[in-house]
Amino acid sequence: MQSKQDDKHSIQLDEIDRHIIQLLNENGRISFTDLAKEIKLSRVAVQARINAMVENGVIERFTAVINPEKIGLLVSAFFNVEVEPKHLQQVADILAEDPAVSSLYHMTGPSKLHMHGLFKDNREMEKFLEERLYPLPGIMSVDCQILIKRYKSRIGMKL
Repeated sequence: MQSKQDDKHSIQLDEIDRHIIQLLNENGRISFTDLAKEIKLSRVAVQARINAMVENGVIERFTAVINPEKIGLLVSAFFNVEVEPKHLQQVADILAEDPAVSSLYHMTGPSKLHMHGLFKDNREMEKFLEERLYPLPGIMSVDCQILIKRYKSRIGMKL
């Protein structure tokens, strides 16, 4: 991988690395051989670049993208959770491990966690709120919005 490290956290990618990432975003199951043909490098060179990007943390993981509706998760909800600052990390750690929580972010503002959850129905979401979210220490307020229609959902990073 032709990269230069500006500081401890920033990796500079060249055009070949960017092209590899683009192709992996389009098809994460593409073989090293097919990637090599597309990039016009050897299979070994492509594999070495991908391994270097994994080692450097540029590529965090390879995963399958699941359509939640196809497996019975019909309610997609976004939550803004206000937490007392002294409990923020503890609450974030607990929610990050909850299987219903698909993403969790600490946002600017008064100790806000922004969270996305997937549930089979409204009753399951209500149970999540009553049994797993509201009892957590330091919860001050919860705002919930239900997704009506998804127009775009970004998977992976666009370069």
